[in-house]
Amino acid sequence: MGRTPNVALQDLIALSGASHKALAHRINTLARQAGHATSYTHTSVANWVHRGMVPRPPGPALLAQALSERLGRRVDVNEIGLGSAVAMDDDVGLSFPRSLPAALQAAGAFWSSMDRRDFLTATFTAAAFGPPALRWTTQRADPTAARRGHRRIGRPDIQELEDLAEQARHTDSRFGGGSVGMSAVALCLRDVAAPMLSGDYTEEVGRRLFSAAAVLGRLAGWSDFDTGHHGRAQRHFIQALRMARAAGDVGLGGYILSCMALQSCLRGYHDEALDLIDAATAGTRNAAPPRVRAFLHLVEARVHGRARRPRAAGRALAVSESLLEQAAARTGDDPSWIDFYTPERLAADAVEIHRDLDMPRRAHEWNARATMPVDRFARSYGIRLAVTASAHAQAGDVDAAAPALQDSIDVLSPVSSPRAWSYVHDAAARLRQWPTHPLVRDVLVRVENGRERPVLA
Repeated sequence: MGRTPNVALQDLIALSGASHKALAHRINTLARQAGHATSYTHTSVANWVHRGMVPRPPGPALLAQALSERLGRRVDVNEIGLGSAVAMDDDVGLSFPRSLPAALQAAGAFWSSMDRRDFLTATFTAAAFGPPALRWTTQRADPTAARRGHRRIGRPDIQELEDLAEQARHTDSRFGGGSVGMSAVALCLRDVAAPMLSGDYTEEVGRRLFSAAAVLGRLAGWSDFDTGHHGRAQRHFIQALRMARAAGDVGLGGYILSCMALQSCLRGYHDEALDLIDAATAGTRNAAPPRVRAFLHLVEARVHGRARRPRAAGRALAVSESLLEQAAARTGDDPSWIDFYTPERLAADAVEIHRDLDMPRRAHEWNARATMPVDRFARSYGIRLAVTASAHAQAGDVDAAAPALQDSIDVLSPVSSPRAWSYVHDAAARLRQWPTHPLVRDVLVRVENGRERPVLA
C-alpha cells in the first residue's frame, strides 16, 4: 500500500520556488555545517513529497530550516507535516557547540521548541552549567560571524531586536518576568531571531545579531527564572552564553554567567555558583568595563552571603564597590544592559546579603543607602522591603517588620514575579512567631490573600 503524499510539504516547496535539486543541495550544506553527513538528492525530496516518506533526524529540522531561508520566515517541522516524526531530544538547549554553524542550529532548535509543555517542568541541574562555562572560558572566539544565505539581514533588522530587548528589560524590572510584555521576548526569539540566524549577513551585522540574540536569550532566561521555570531558564542562559561567544562580547558573556550563578545559588548550589562566578571574573578581568565586573563581584558576595561566609562576602562586596567607583570616573563604555547597577543597587543587594548573614543591624545601615526609584525598579524595590521586614524580624522589632512587609505588598501588587513574592512569604513566616500581635495578624491576612504564590527560588 502506498503512503499518503505530504501535501503540506508540497505546497510550501512550491511557494518557496525551490527545485527539489536545489533544496536537497541546501539541506546537505546545512547538515555539513552542523557536523552531519547527508547525501540527499532530488529523488529524496520527491519521495518525501509524493510518497510521504520521512527523512531521519536531523533531516526534518534541516528541511524546515532550508524552507525558512527561502520564505524569509520561520517554518517548523509541524508546518511541513513532519512534526510527529521528530522525537525531541530532552537535552535540547543544554549544548554549547564548538562550531558556529552547529551553535546556530542548536539555538534555533531550542527557540523553535521552547514552548513545549514539558520544558515548563524541566529539571534544573547545576552540573549542566559546567561544560558551557568551561568552553566559554577556554574556547577560542569564532573566526568569523559572516554568513551566506537567502535572506539578506541588515542593520535595521538588528536594530529591531535591540529595541525590543531594551523595552523588555524595563518591562521586566517594573512588572516582573511573568508580565504580558515579557512574553514578546520568547516570541521574538522564535519567530524573528531564529530565522535571522540562517540568513545572509556581513561580519559586522553578524556580530550585532549574535549579541542581540544573546541579550534576548538572557532576558528570556531571567523571565523563566523569575517565574520558577528553572529548567527552561537554564537552557535559555546556555544558548545566550553561546551567542555572546559568537558575538565576541566577553562582558555580556560574563554577565550571563553571573545570572547562571545567581540561579544556581538560589537553588542551593553555592559551590557550583562560585565556579561560574570564578569563570566570569577570570574571563572578563581585562576585557570588560568596571561596571560589568563590579556586578560579577556583587553576585559573588550574594553567593557567600547565602553560604554564611561573612568574610568572603565582605571582600567581594568591597571589590564591587571599588569597581563601581572606577566606573563613575569613566563615561561611554558601559553597555545599556548594565546601567541598572549603581551604588544604590549595590546597597539594595547588600541588605539581603547581611540579612542572609544574620546581621540585621548592618542590613539596616545598607538599607538607608538603597534609594532606587520604585517606578522603574518595582520588583527590586519590593524585594528589598520584604528583606528589610525579615531583618527587622531577626532583630525582634515586630513593630517595624510588619509595616515594612505591608509596604512590600503594596509595591509588588502589580508585579508578576513568584520569585519576588517568595520574599514576601519568607518574611511572613518569620513574623508568625508573634501570632497575636495586631500588626502581624493584619499583614498575614494580606499575604494569604496575595495574588502570587511563592516558588522555590
